[in-house]
Amino acid sequence: MQIAICAVLVTSSMVAVRGLARSLDGNYGFDTTRNAMLVNANLAMAGYSGDTMPAMHKRMIETMETIPGVEQAGLVNNFPPLVYGAGSRTNVFKEETRDRTPSNIASMPYGYDVSPGYFDAAGTRLLAGRAFSWHDDQSAPAVAVNREFAGKLFGSLTNAIGRYFTLQDATRVQIVGVVEDGKYLSITEDQQPAIFLPSMQSPSSQSYLVVRSHRDPQQLAAAIRSKLHELDAGLPVDIDTWSTLLVVVLFPSRVATVSLGVLGAMGAMLSIIGIFGLAAYSVSKRLKELGIRMALGAQRKEVLQAALGHAFKLLAFGSAAGLLLGILASRVLASIVYQATPRDPLVLAGVVLAMLLLGPLATWIPAQRALSVDPATLLREE
Repeated sequence: MQIAICAVLVTSSMVAVRGLARSLDGNYGFDTTRNAMLVNANLAMAGYSGDTMPAMHKRMIETMETIPGVEQAGLVNNFPPLVYGAGSRTNVFKEETRDRTPSNIASMPYGYDVSPGYFDAAGTRLLAGRAFSWHDDQSAPAVAVNREFAGKLFGSLTNAIGRYFTLQDATRVQIVGVVEDGKYLSITEDQQPAIFLPSMQSPSSQSYLVVRSHRDPQQLAAAIRSKLHELDAGLPVDIDTWSTLLVVVLFPSRVATVSLGVLGAMGAMLSIIGIFGLAAYSVSKRLKELGIRMALGAQRKEVLQAALGHAFKLLAFGSAAGLLLGILASRVLASIVYQATPRDPLVLAGVVLAMLLLGPLATWIPAQRALSVDPATLLREE
C-alpha cells in the first residue's frame, strides 16, 4: 500500500507538472507569449459619454500605433477573455426564428465588443472571412464568430460566412469572419461559442486597449502613458501585461502542481524508507541461510534474489497498482490543472523510471550487506 500510494503521488505530480507546462504555453485563442500590454482606460472617469466615446477610442488606437516598436493595437470593451471572468452571455436565434422565447434560443455564446485591429493585436487567428473595419458601425451590423459557434449553427466555418442570425432585441447581424476558438472564462472549460461585435456599434466607457510590441514592457508602458496623457491629461490609465493578469487564472494550476510535487517527493521518501526497512529486515533474518547458500556455491545473483526477491515483488505490484490508480485519478486532476493527462507517454515513462530508481536506491545498503556475508564466519558462529 505504501508503494502504491507513492506511485499515485509520483504520477499525480508528473501529470500536474506536464499540465502546467502546457497551460503556460497553451492556446487560449490569443497570444500572451510576446509582449502584449493591456491598457485599462476608463473614459467615464475622464468625462466622456455617448457619442464622444467612439471617436476617443479611435484616437487612442491610432495614437498607440504611432509609438515606435508597436506592431498592432486594438480595443475590447469591458474585459478581455480570461481576465476577471468571461464576457456576458448573449441569446442568439436563427434568422428565421420569430418567437424569441428561451425555448427557441439557438446558442448562448460569450459576447465581446472589439475594435478594428483587435484580432491582430490579441494574436487571434482569422480562419475565414474578414476582420472588422471602421466602416462596421451601427449602419452596418456585422459580427465575427469563433469556430465553435460557426459549427454549431451552420455546420462549418465556410458555411457561416455571409449568413445571418438575430439577437434578443431582434437585431439582424451578418457573419463577416470566423476566428479560432479560445478560452473565455476558465482554462479548464469545455470549448464555448463566442461572438465578437464591432465596438463602434455599442461603445463602452470601460475598455481595454491591447497593444502588441517587441519593446521592453516597462519602456512601452511609459510611452503608452505619455501618449494617452497627451490626448487627455485627465484620463486614468492602468497598464499591465496580459500574461501578468493571467496569473490569477493560472493560480489553481500552480498551487496544485507545487502541492502534488511536494506530496510526490514525500511519498518517494516514505517509500524508500519502507522498502529499505523491509529489505534490511529480510536480510538480517536470513544471514545464516545466505551464508550457507554461498558456502554451497551460490552466485551473487542467486544470493540477491533470495535476499531481496520479496521486496522487489512488492515494489513491482505496488508500482503497477499505483500507476493504475493515478490514471484513474485523471478526471480529478483535469478539473484543476489545464490539459493534465496521465496518458501522456512522457508521464508514464517518467513514473516507471522513477519507481525503477527507487527500488535500487532503497535496497542498496541491504544488498551490499547480503553480498558481504562471510560464510566461514557465520558457520563458525553456528
